[in-house]
Amino acid sequence: MENEARVFYLDTSAIVKRYVFEKHSDYVVELYDSSLDGEVELSFSLWNVGETLGVFDRYLRRGVLTEEAWRAARRNFLGETRRLVSLGVLKVVGITADLLRESWRLIEKHHIYQADALQITSARYVKADILVTADKNLCRVAGEEELGVKCLA
Repeated sequence: MENEARVFYLDTSAIVKRYVFEKHSDYVVELYDSSLDGEVELSFSLWNVGETLGVFDRYLRRGVLTEEAWRAARRNFLGETRRLVSLGVLKVVGITADLLRESWRLIEKHHIYQADALQITSARYVKADILVTADKNLCRVAGEEELGVKCLA
């Protein structure tokens, strides 16, 4: 993976690529495989769980996913998340008042959405080496905030 990086923080756009084949899905699949091999640790926010389920639902309603593919994506995401947490290779960051307060500073500084600001504060909280996202604006802001970032856009 990215040189000597050990902790990878995934935003929703990256998580979805694990369960729905899209451009750069191979990179995310490799990250998950590396976590199972004990080479890296993964992390994302509890916020991302809801967002990911929302993306799957939107893909179902738009016809991107069939009912069967939607069920599989949802089942695989929730099951694998529980499994990786229990194995200790995935940390799901809770939404705390401290993280939200820190994110407010980023909202005003960079004029970004709460969700994006929370991704940055959560990545910092777990001391992520790299934040993985397909969101171009989040890539830019994370770089400005001196976070390591892998842009899948």
